[in-house]
Amino acid sequence: QVHFVESGGGSVQPGGSLRLSCEASGIIFSFYTMGWYRQAPGNELELVATINTSGSPNYANSVKGRYTISRDNPKKTVYLQMNSLKPDDTAVYYCNGRLGDSNYWGQGTQVTVSS
Repeated sequence: QVHFVESGGGSVQPGGSLRLSCEASGIIFSFYTMGWYRQAPGNELELVATINTSGSPNYANSVKGRYTISRDNPKKTVYLQMNSLKPDDTAVYYCNGRLGDSNYWGQGTQVTVSS
């Protein structure tokens, strides 16, 4: 059975930092492209960042230079380091793993940026 467990969300002031983690089980983690998506209230789900099996990252323009995605294959974990957070970054963040037609999601973790 596949499980993605996210952690690290919370509340932070503008300019602050958070680090999200997503630990996977039930998959051959190193075979999967991993990613983070987010959904703010009233908005559609949007891509934040992905990292492929070779470790190459891809970022949404809105987070470039502020966020860093990384992966630790032995730990089956993908991370999202978020710096210089803005109120517009407030959303539920979801971990995603994709391989061909297989597409798995975590339960989401809330990130709130507010003064």
